[in-house]
Amino acid sequence: MRRLIRLVVLLLLAYPALVLLLALLYLAVPPVSTLMLGRWLTGESVDRTYVPLSAISRQLPAAVIASEDARFCQHGGVDWGALHQVITDDDGPSRGASTISMQVAKNLFLWPSRSYVRKAVEIPLALVLDLVWSKRRMIEIYLNIAEWGEGTFGAEAAARRHFNKSARDLTRREAALLAASLPNPLVRNPGRPSVRLRALAGRVQARMDGTPLDCLG
Repeated sequence: MRRLIRLVVLLLLAYPALVLLLALLYLAVPPVSTLMLGRWLTGESVDRTYVPLSAISRQLPAAVIASEDARFCQHGGVDWGALHQVITDDDGPSRGASTISMQVAKNLFLWPSRSYVRKAVEIPLALVLDLVWSKRRMIEIYLNIAEWGEGTFGAEAAARRHFNKSARDLTRREAALLAASLPNPLVRNPGRPSVRLRALAGRVQARMDGTPLDCLG
């Protein structure tokens, strides 16, 4: 039992160190999400071409921030006001409280299922990532690890799969469709949008102009 306790303690101490090491490594090296690792380990294909933010249409980060995290440029990794609303909600944790920083933390270091435990671990990880990375690096990583269809990860692969073009050439409408599909990318197809998805994308487009992007440089 003592050996088991020591092992658990060592793992608990090693995990934060590993996260910090990877966060520093990912300042220069393209990151890999847990979903991508899971697909590789089970022999499934992964379609992802990492590209810098400069090679992605400005419309896409604008659409994603407008859709996912309107206060991205203002908060330090966690939107405490939105998080408080979710904690007091009887329905439990939801995507509504997840900032882009928290989603990156989840995608890189945690499991996908919703729970208070995962949300609690996301928070310190998001705060650390927001300290280590610039906002520009954060959104670049997010746009390169987000899933946009079965086995399709990142903006470049998504743009080519759904619109037969590079991420650099995405239009405002196409960017809004990609952003609106993110909450359920395995069901929502931005290349063949349903009436509901088109309506959601229209609302994203309406919010894009008022979304601050000054932190992206």
